[in-house]
Amino acid sequence: MRKKLIAIFAGLISSLILPFLVSSASAEEVRSMKLWAREQAAGPAPHTAALIIAQTLNELGLDITVNAVPWPQMADQVWYKRLDEDTWDLTMWQMVSRPERSDPDEFTYNLFHSSTAEKGYNFIGYVSSAYDELAEKQRVTMDPDARKQIVDQAQQLLADDAANAYLVHPLLNFAYDNTQFKDGSAIEQAGLGIKNIWTYLNIEPINGNNDLVAQSLDEIQAINPFFISGGTDSWITEIVWDRLLRIGPNGTPQPWAAESFNWVNEQTIDVTLRSGMSWHDGQPVTTEDVIFSFEAPMDAEMVPMYSPFVKNIESMEDMGNNVVRFNLKSSNAAFLTSTLAKINLVPKHYYGPIIDSLKGTGNNAETIIEEKRIGSGPFKFVDWRQREQVILEANSGHFNPPKINRWIMKEIPNVEAALGMFRKGEVNFLTDYKGDPAVLANIVEEDGDITLVKSVDVGFQYMAMNHRRAPFDDVNFRRAVSLAIDRDVMVNAAWAGNAVKAGSHISPALSFYHKDGITEFETGIDLAKKILEDAGYTVKNGRLHYPEGVSEKH
Repeated sequence: MRKKLIAIFAGLISSLILPFLVSSASAEEVRSMKLWAREQAAGPAPHTAALIIAQTLNELGLDITVNAVPWPQMADQVWYKRLDEDTWDLTMWQMVSRPERSDPDEFTYNLFHSSTAEKGYNFIGYVSSAYDELAEKQRVTMDPDARKQIVDQAQQLLADDAANAYLVHPLLNFAYDNTQFKDGSAIEQAGLGIKNIWTYLNIEPINGNNDLVAQSLDEIQAINPFFISGGTDSWITEIVWDRLLRIGPNGTPQPWAAESFNWVNEQTIDVTLRSGMSWHDGQPVTTEDVIFSFEAPMDAEMVPMYSPFVKNIESMEDMGNNVVRFNLKSSNAAFLTSTLAKINLVPKHYYGPIIDSLKGTGNNAETIIEEKRIGSGPFKFVDWRQREQVILEANSGHFNPPKINRWIMKEIPNVEAALGMFRKGEVNFLTDYKGDPAVLANIVEEDGDITLVKSVDVGFQYMAMNHRRAPFDDVNFRRAVSLAIDRDVMVNAAWAGNAVKAGSHISPALSFYHKDGITEFETGIDLAKKILEDAGYTVKNGRLHYPEGVSEKH
C-alpha cells in the first residue's frame, strides 16, 4: 500500500513539474507584435514616432510592425475590446488637454486606479495596490503642499513600474485669421492654449465675419453628454452643455451655472444654481435636473466614463432657494475641478426616459444617438454631417452669450489639406494642427494676416502597453521597452522640436504638481538589453526569447 501511495505521489509530482522542465529545455520566442498608430496624414508626428520606436525595439530582438489605421478602428481595437484575448500589444496614444485636467486628479486617479481598468480610462489594465493607495490619498489631502508630495510619489511609482512609455508633451500650435477676428481677442488658458470655451465666447468677429470655422483631424464618434471618445468630442460637449463650475483661464475652478458655492465643512458643499437658466428646448433648468445630472453617472454600468467622478458623492439634497447640497463620503481636494467642473448638466425630462429605455437591453448611455442634443450651454446643436462637419449656433439667451453667431467644426483628416483650406479662408481658426511647425511658422510670416499662438500641452503623447498580456505583465520587460526609446529623438525627430520631453502624466504646464527631475532618466539600446539580460531574457538567432521556464501562458 505504501509503495502504491509513493508511486501515485511521484506521478502527481511528475505531472505538475514535467511541463516546466520541458519548457525550460528550450526558451520560448517572444511573439511578433503590432504597434497600433494613426495614419501618417492624420498625425505625422506620432506616426513618425511609431516608425522610430518599431525600428528601435527590433534592435532588441523583437519583431514589431507598425499598423497604421483610422482613429475609429484604433479606438475600437484598443479601447472597446480591451478585455478580449489577444486584442493588442502596443499602441500610440494621447491624452488631450481639457480644462478639468488642470488638476492632477483626473490623470492620477482615473487613468491608473485599478477600479477604472475594466471600463474606464485605465484601458492598459495597470493594477497596483500601492498605487491605488496613493491615488486615493491625494484625493483626500486638502493641504496643497502635502498633496503635492503624494502626487510626486505617484509619478515616481508609475515611472518605476513603467506603466506607460511617456514620450512628449507637445507644443500646441493654434492660428487664426486676424482679418476675420480682432487680434488678441482669443483667450489663452494654461495647458490648453487658445482652444477653449473662453475663446469661443470672447473672440470678436470683424469685417462682416460672423462664424468661427475650426477643423479637426479626428473623426467625431459621438456628441453625447455621457461619453467622450476623443478630443474633438470634448470641444463640442463643453459648449453645448453647461457645468456647475468652469475652469478659468488661470486654471482654477470658478462659478458658472452655479451662482456660488460654499463649503459647509470638508465633506459638505452647498451649490446655488444660477436663476433664470433654460434648456435649449425652452424648459427651465431646475435643481431636480442638477441632481439627476449627478445621479445618472452613479450607475457605473449605464454611464461608465463619468462614474468615477461622482463616486465620492454620498447623497444630494434640494435645500430650497436653488441650493443643492452635496454630501461627500470623504474630503476631496479635487472635487470642484474633477466633479463640479466635469459633469455635464442635462435635462431630466429628456435624458431620463432615454436612459430608462436602455436598462436591461445590454446597452448603456454611451450608445445614445439622439435626434436632439439638448443642453443649456452658450451654443445650441444645429447639425452633424458625419465625416464632414458639425454646426452649432449661439444661444443668445445664455447668461454669457458668445460674440460669434455660429461655431463650425470641419472634419479634415489630412494636415496638409487643413492647412490649404486655412490659407484659402475656408477655415479661419486652426485648432488642431499636428503638422510641421516650421511650415506653419513660414506661412504666418508669408501671409502676414495670421496670428500664431504656441502653448505647452497639459496632455501628453505616449506609447501604451497592454498589461493584461505577456510579456507586458513583466515590469522588467516594460522598463526595457520604455527605456530603449530616446526621448530626445522623439522631441527632435518625430515632433521636429515642437514638444518637450515627458516623464510622467503631469505636464510642466502644471508647474506646481510636475515632479522635479522626472524627465531625467537614462535611455538607450544598451541599457534596455542589460535590463532584459538581467531578467533572464535571451536572444537566439536574432530573436528575443523569454527566460527559461517562462512562456506566454505561464
